Amino acid sequence: MQQSPYGAWESPITVDMVAAADGRPGFLGTVGEELWWTEPRPEEGGRRALMRRKADGTVASVLPEPWNVRSRVHEYGGTPWTGVIGERGPLVVFTDFADQRLYAFEPDAGAEPRPLSPVGSVPSGMRWCEPLVMEEFGEVWAVLEEFTGERPTEVRRVLAAVPLDGSAAEDRARVRELTDDSYRFLTGPKLSPTRTTLAWIAWNHPHMPWDETELRVAGITVTGELRDLETIAGGDGESIAQAEWAADGTLVLAGDRSGWWNLGWKEPWGPEQGTVLAAEEEFAGPMWTLGMRWFQILASGDIAAIHGAGESRLGIFDGWERKLNPVEGPWTDWAPGLVALGDTVYGLAASPNTGYEVVEVDAVKGTTRVVAAAHEVAVDPAYLPVPEHRTFAGEDGREIHAHVYPPRNPDYAAPEGELPPYAVWVHGGPTSHVRAVLDMELAYFTSRGIGVVEVNYGGSTGYGRAYRERLRERWGEVDVEDCASVARALAAEGTADPARLAIRGGSAGGWTAAASLTSPAAQGVYACAVVKYPILDLSGWTGNDTHDFESQYVYSLVGPPEVLEERSLERSPVHHADRITVPFLLLQGLEDAICPPAQAEKLLQAVAGRGVPHAYRTYEGEQHGFRKDSTIVDAVLAEHALYAQVFGFAGPDFELELKP
Repeated sequence: MQQSPYGAWESPITVDMVAAADGRPGFLGTVGEELWWTEPRPEEGGRRALMRRKADGTVASVLPEPWNVRSRVHEYGGTPWTGVIGERGPLVVFTDFADQRLYAFEPDAGAEPRPLSPVGSVPSGMRWCEPLVMEEFGEVWAVLEEFTGERPTEVRRVLAAVPLDGSAAEDRARVRELTDDSYRFLTGPKLSPTRTTLAWIAWNHPHMPWDETELRVAGITVTGELRDLETIAGGDGESIAQAEWAADGTLVLAGDRSGWWNLGWKEPWGPEQGTVLAAEEEFAGPMWTLGMRWFQILASGDIAAIHGAGESRLGIFDGWERKLNPVEGPWTDWAPGLVALGDTVYGLAASPNTGYEVVEVDAVKGTTRVVAAAHEVAVDPAYLPVPEHRTFAGEDGREIHAHVYPPRNPDYAAPEGELPPYAVWVHGGPTSHVRAVLDMELAYFTSRGIGVVEVNYGGSTGYGRAYRERLRERWGEVDVEDCASVARALAAEGTADPARLAIRGGSAGGWTAAASLTSPAAQGVYACAVVKYPILDLSGWTGNDTHDFESQYVYSLVGPPEVLEERSLERSPVHHADRITVPFLLLQGLEDAICPPAQAEKLLQAVAGRGVPHAYRTYEGEQHGFRKDSTIVDAVLAEHALYAQVFGFAGPDFELELKP
């Protein structure tokens, strides 16, 4: 082993590897006996390709560039496609990102995709997700998000039907609305086994889907109308995250009335209900994208379920023995995208050594195998970081969960007595959590001698409702305090160099990173920060200053309108720029509708002339989060260059000018 200072180690993990590994497969579904899904293509402008695995095991992309199978409903999107077997093979209906219209596509018939839905009154103003092909009515039913004006909150959402013959492509009047818009948000339309009843989830502002939702049902008439609409579960402070029909016509649902998202059941038209499985574990999570599936009911009646406290493992619940049997395998995390085909379940699974792969589980035989998107070994695993799952003590002795990744490179050791620099990585959301799985961007830094700690601060999901509600009305306080507590603990125990601590995050994580530079709770902890597509002014992140989905989110995170302005003045970094004394890097997509560039520009104006070294890098064509390989490469190199300048080691061949 060579001796070299932390941060200056050479690594085989390149920025190109980081860009190539960005994103994961998603939106698994079946078309007949085939498995279909979407995959990211950073090298193709960040589009999502539609993939198909045939019965013989061959896998191929079915749509060339520039087709981009991605919905913009809620801006975060949702399930953008569905498919059935028709007279000429698979019939797939999908949303294309460019115009957000629905298209029908028959890949085996040699035809090009044809539009089904009309263009909206504003650009991309009619958006669709979670489609269902209703062949008996010659229609596709889906969640419709329709903008009635140019402002983000001038929008309505309904369940709607679009003719499969294309007659609505130029005629809005041919779009048939199935519900009214009395609910601001709808998701998860599911057909009963007899195709005579529809169930879905709905909620209204000011709630977010993890605060409170309702499970709705309606009968379907012979002419395709919905009748007898009613709420049968949820509400009154309960969040129902998913519902599925069992073969006997009951609904299995994941609700958190107990304080954890647990599995229960409900008769759709009667008072009967009960518990399927109760435990102090989560069997669902925050519904950031529409169509997330944490559980699936198998042909046998058993339930494949993702569950855990902090971690997300897959188990098969045996309904006869009332026992949850673990699915064995090398994977430590399963993403919420399960799909069942008979007694076989498909999902997306990863581990600290592998990215998300498409995994097949035979629930009868108990066997597992990777069937698509298999992890390709780009480097020796000895260069990959190994997570240490830690629980730290925070303010008032509260628990803080985190994943610690020490520097790791088999070719290098640091000089005796030197402590490594560390970066605190803050996840977005904030109602979310970070998973301890392979992240090539994280490995890029740890293999160069920079430690990373990912903090699931109070407010994170995965640990029950009480843990995630620690952040209620305390955003900018609990998150900042918890990250600082972890950073101080690592320094105090001799794991990290107290003079070389950084904090970085994107979106809500960008807020926490920036707030940590101005909050007294983190004073003197960090030597620099990386702030990506952030929220920086709380009072400027409501109503039409952001997208509709999160336009009232800040009221639960910070406080109702009557106190919001005061608390925004107290906590927002833009109002305390005089407290920023360390260098920072600001990264922003110029087409971000969730955290618009105006947020970043406010901070730049506030620090102007104050002598604080900083850099601002913007990216054309990027929305919320970076998807293009060129953007990802630039962002990683800029972050590396910042650490090199601030922490004092040799950095990448990249010019980063920090202007005062």
